[in-house]
Amino acid sequence: MNSLSNHPLIFRIPPAQRLPLAALLALLPGFFLPLSSVGAEETLPPLNRFPRMMQEWLVVQVRAAEQKANERRAALRTPSDAEAYVRSVQERIRECFGPFPPKTPLNAKVTTTVERDLYRIENLIFESRPGFPVTANLYVPKGREFPLPGVVGVCGHSLNGKAAEAYQGFAQGLARQGYVVLIYDPIGQGERFQYLGADLKSRFGGSVSEHIQAGNQLLLTGEFIGSWFTWDGIRALDYLLTRPEVDPRRIGLTGNSGGGTQTTWLCGNDSRWTMAAPACFITTFRRNAENELPADTEQCPPNAIALGLDHSDFLAAMAPKPVTILAQERDYFDARGAEESLSRLRHLYGLLGAGDRVQLHIGADYHGYTRGNREAMYRFFNGVANIPGTGQEPELTIEPDQTLWATASGQIGRNFPKARTLFSHSLEISRSLSRSRKPLDPPSLANTARELLKVPSPGAAIPEYRILRSAGQRNYPAKGYCTYAVETEPGIQALVTRLHDDQLVSRPPRGAKRAVLYVSHRSADQDLRGEPLVRELLQAEPEAAFYAMDVRGIGDSQPDLCGPGQFLRPYGSDYFLTAQSGMLGRPYLGQKVHDVLEVVRWVKAQGHQEIHLAGRGWGALAAAFAALLGDEVQSVTLRNALASYGSVAETEDYRWPYAQLPPGVLKWFDLPEVYAALQTKQLRMIEPWGPMDGMND
Repeated sequence: MNSLSNHPLIFRIPPAQRLPLAALLALLPGFFLPLSSVGAEETLPPLNRFPRMMQEWLVVQVRAAEQKANERRAALRTPSDAEAYVRSVQERIRECFGPFPPKTPLNAKVTTTVERDLYRIENLIFESRPGFPVTANLYVPKGREFPLPGVVGVCGHSLNGKAAEAYQGFAQGLARQGYVVLIYDPIGQGERFQYLGADLKSRFGGSVSEHIQAGNQLLLTGEFIGSWFTWDGIRALDYLLTRPEVDPRRIGLTGNSGGGTQTTWLCGNDSRWTMAAPACFITTFRRNAENELPADTEQCPPNAIALGLDHSDFLAAMAPKPVTILAQERDYFDARGAEESLSRLRHLYGLLGAGDRVQLHIGADYHGYTRGNREAMYRFFNGVANIPGTGQEPELTIEPDQTLWATASGQIGRNFPKARTLFSHSLEISRSLSRSRKPLDPPSLANTARELLKVPSPGAAIPEYRILRSAGQRNYPAKGYCTYAVETEPGIQALVTRLHDDQLVSRPPRGAKRAVLYVSHRSADQDLRGEPLVRELLQAEPEAAFYAMDVRGIGDSQPDLCGPGQFLRPYGSDYFLTAQSGMLGRPYLGQKVHDVLEVVRWVKAQGHQEIHLAGRGWGALAAAFAALLGDEVQSVTLRNALASYGSVAETEDYRWPYAQLPPGVLKWFDLPEVYAALQTKQLRMIEPWGPMDGMND
């Protein structure tokens, strides 16, 4: 006999007393609920029935894009094919990074000089843009015949920038072997904190957090922070080439981690390099996406994947010049992607008759510019630049940070109070765009918003949906409910809860002429229990059918990628999915707007003739754009909607998640224009939020 047959929770019901299935299911919600949770909202666990949905959707999108790009690479058959491909990636990279500003005077100044036995260090400052200073060290060998090969060194994510041991180490190692090396502080690192506190530390912690805070904000104005990083490197090369000690025919470039990123972008954006060695970065966009590996805003070029670009293509842009990829076996940048990149490049270089000019070295260590990888770089550069020696690293003398400062205090912001910051540029650009934008009439505004957000036109078929089993008593303001998973595109479900006076276990009941569709802030489940606007809408329209929904990536489909508890962290899952979506050419907010529009069509297909669209917080933004684009919506109520994107671009310590910031929006319009256009749909605005409110519950 089965041991379960006598279990105390297995009920044996005589046939005459058995209920129909639907009636039995109607009894289930309260049956499995612990008594302690009834009426106690704080003990209800959040609903999260689709936690992997967004990751699996992302993997499908990135794999499809990679396959298409790989087919294009595999189709190269002749040297002319390869040459055309190199020109193509150069053009696509320019499209991705946008136009660079005109070159202005560098105004370079050596502030101090440090004399050592085999080289000297010149601590210097130059301006990559007017009033935008870059702090740097120039290592100049002694006792050698000039000109010598030159190298630009780019730093990874070190708080002390160019003074970090590994980075001053490779600069010094190269100088001891006969290279003139210019290494500079990236934005937000070393002596270039952009959010400087009174204690000369970054208010945001420096490095990664500064890059994300500034980069997300800049994108509202149509600026990619990676272009700013790249421009610093281009101007660093400009300065290096002014030095008579440098041979312009032998110019190298190297950097690790975030410096590997910048090395890669610089290879694709300037043709003057004659050799390059990116370290601990090169893999593939697919590997990063599949491995849930987030990256700073500057490491995620807008539309890069949509344009068919990958890490290898930025190196292909300099073909057939020599390049070596430096990786680590134990790195979180997947070494499989480094091998795949090598294979692509060897195919391209081979067609150009230079297959031996591209190499790969995989060290045995964890992430970092370790001695083994530095020595692999030395050997490669020595072979290309015709420098004698084994490439073994000479004995180094690591300098204290202060010795390498180009400023007196170690921070540009303290010693040069008139120096520009990225925020000052964001503020200036936003205000300039506000003055120069031409007003759009409502149809033009809707068309522009659809194109900007990449919202597809509605399909002919009504979205399919699933009927989910009840989650039990949730203390909603109705006797019954049912949740439906509405498929807004393949692989994506918008979770929609229908409230009703009866228990629901089947398709939504029909009969109500009017429907209210509420778009939640962070969770429909949570808002249905505690949001005052929900109560107000129910009381104001008691005869209307009431639906509440989660768009993708929140509430019932909130992912927990990139590590546990990381949803709204600077490197968390919401940021990760937004950055990946930007590279795919599909802004994350636009995807959410698409979800609302598809659910609006689905709600109307349930027999409702009039739709009142409401939303709060993040949901208010998706609802506002959906109402602008959707003819099916008759009235709109928004609570805690962001008042203006311009206010975010013009507030240094803004607090809105990346997912809610559409790229380049301020070049075309701002939210007040959207709200003005919605006046024809009886828009009601309640308690708008400002630039500091976007992380509120």
